[in-house]
Parts: sequence; structure tokens; C-alpha cells
Amino acid sequence: MKESIFVVLIKAFSTILIPLMLFTIPIWGFVKKINVYEVFIDGAKDGFKIAVRIIPYLVAIMVAIGMFRASGAMEIFVRIFSPITSLIGMPAEVLPVAIMRPLSGSGTLGIITELLKSFGPDSFIGRLASIMFGSTETTFYVLAVYFGSVGIRKTRHAVASGLVGDFTGIVMAVLFCRFLFG
Repeated sequence: MKESIFVVLIKAFSTILIPLMLFTIPIWGFVKKINVYEVFIDGAKDGFKIAVRIIPYLVAIMVAIGMFRASGAMEIFVRIFSPITSLIGMPAEVLPVAIMRPLSGSGTLGIITELLKSFGPDSFIGRLASIMFGSTETTFYVLAVYFGSVGIRKTRHAVASGLVGDFTGIVMAVLFCRFLFG
């Protein structure tokens, strides 16, 4: 199967991006006279302190996700929303990815792994699930962890903004995938 020039360019860019970052950051630090290693170690120490502080929030959200999946609520959501998603060309098999993604990245990866095993990574469903994963964020997880780590209790518009962003990412993933892969 011949790939379009756009797909070839994206693959080439993806291949060189991480090595480019690995060379650029130390060079930038040398130019700016910053000890990159010490800054990295300081950041790692802060990251460890934050990780210890957010453990209760992580446990709470993991328990909630486990209860959500084990209770059968996921299947009920899929049945309710699949007629709506079929209007934009989104297969019902991918809907659990869209539902789980705002809650948990690792839970979503589990669902995507099952989809890739069932349909293959080059299938439309496999590609759509992968693009959807990259186009959305773990909104509730991020809010619980980040807001919880600094003690913010009033989220104001953060939940609505995050969910609008997730919805936009899901719709654009479907449209983008339909445009590129039919």
C-alpha cells in the first residue's frame, strides 16, 4: 500500500524529533551557561516530592475508574451514545476510548491494546483509537493530581474547558482519520 506524502512526512518528522531534542537541550544549556544535569536533578527531586503528595489522589481516581468499568457503566454509556457517534462516522468499538480517556491514560491504553489486538494497528479502528489517544487529555486525572498537589479546591472553568478540549480532540480525530485513511 502506497502512503501519501503527508504520512511519509509525519513519519520522518516523528523519527527525528526525539534525537533532535536530545541534542538541542544540552547545546541550549551550554549556550545559556546552564548546568543542564544539575537542573535535571533538581527537577527530579521536585518530581519525587510531588509524586509522594499526589498518591492519595491517584488511589482515589484508580478506584473510581475500576468501579466505573466493573459496574458495567461503560457498556451502558457505549449503548446510549453509539447512535450519536455513528452520525460523525465513529465506530462504536472506539467509543470506550473516548469515554475512558478523560479519566485515565493507562485505562485507555488497556482499551486501545485490546482494539489493536482485535482489529490490528493499521485498521481504521486502530488508527482512530491511536489518534484519539494523542488528541485528548486525561482531564479528570490532571485536575485531580495537579490541582490536588497544590491544594486548589475550586476548579472554576477548568473542568468545562478540559472537556470541551477533549470533545474537540475526539471529533477532530474522527475527521482527520476519515480524511487520511478513509
